[in-house]
Amino acid sequence: MMSVLNQMQPIGLEDMKAVRLMNRVDQKYMATADLMEELLTRIAEGYYVQQIQGKVLAPYRTLYFDTDDLRMYTMHHNQKLNRQKLRVRTYRSTDTTFFEIKNKDNKKKTRKVRIPIEVSMFDRCLEVREVERFVNENTPFPVMSLHPCLENRFERITLVDKGMRERITIDRGISFYNRATGIGEGWNRGEGEQGSGISRLLVIEVKHEDGAPVSDIERAMHDLHVLPRRMSKYCIGTALTDPWAKTNRFKSKLLYINKITKNNTL
Repeated sequence: MMSVLNQMQPIGLEDMKAVRLMNRVDQKYMATADLMEELLTRIAEGYYVQQIQGKVLAPYRTLYFDTDDLRMYTMHHNQKLNRQKLRVRTYRSTDTTFFEIKNKDNKKKTRKVRIPIEVSMFDRCLEVREVERFVNENTPFPVMSLHPCLENRFERITLVDKGMRERITIDRGISFYNRATGIGEGWNRGEGEQGSGISRLLVIEVKHEDGAPVSDIERAMHDLHVLPRRMSKYCIGTALTDPWAKTNRFKSKLLYINKITKNNTL
């Protein structure tokens, strides 16, 4: 995998700003980590790979917030078309932290808004006055009704097509820890270990403007017999680590994840 990434033409953070796609349509795929090298080999010629301080693997740390009755999780589970997710995320490769609100509308478009906060306030971000104002202005949830729920960590590879119209993220080494229940999934791996189970899952997201033509990676996924599958890391992580969360609508996804990560199939 690394040999293919190292041969791809790099792109820096400044140049990536042209393809931020804060208002976007996205398509997600799930596959086993064994697929990574074949996929990258097929698309390498048409994409740049984001490089930060000479590295193409960027570690992420995210903490999601919800109400005591998991209202945001349940809205997603019940397929409500207008919904939100609230999280704080540290981009460890750049040592920056943002409080973020992801909005999904009834046209399946995603819009993300965020504000920067001090890295040291990751665990106490709801105490930050600017965060409280931000939440009050952009959500129906009072800050006092929120608490930290699910933490996750993963490594991300980011690609952008050479026409600068499409961005791809490939997340690997995913792990979850539920702060409310004390249950983890893949959480005890060492730094950089692939391990087994959920940590062998790849989550691939293709992001572009609405109406864009079929891209090289979408064709490659089709040729590799990997079909699009919606996947929320917050929802899957919660379903795996909270025995009291409603999971009926996620059971097929959980079975699929178990199949491809345990059997090493696509």
